[in-house]
Amino acid sequence: MSEITINAERHSLQGRPSLAALLEQAGYKGDGFAVAVNGEFVPRADYAHTEIRPGDEVDVVAPVVGG
Repeated sequence: MSEITINAERHSLQGRPSLAALLEQAGYKGDGFAVAVNGEFVPRADYAHTEIRPGDEVDVVAPVVGG
């Protein structure tokens, strides 16, 4: 088993899931967020085709509303 980080928190990784599968496992649903893997923005259309590898850093960000 290896590790990745999601929003600076370490998580165990089994195999090489897609970004879509990883987000689902982590509880992210809907479309109110954006994702970067290793500092690179990943378009939502590519989530199912983006393979997560050991050591990857995943950042999930949501817009902030207000002023």
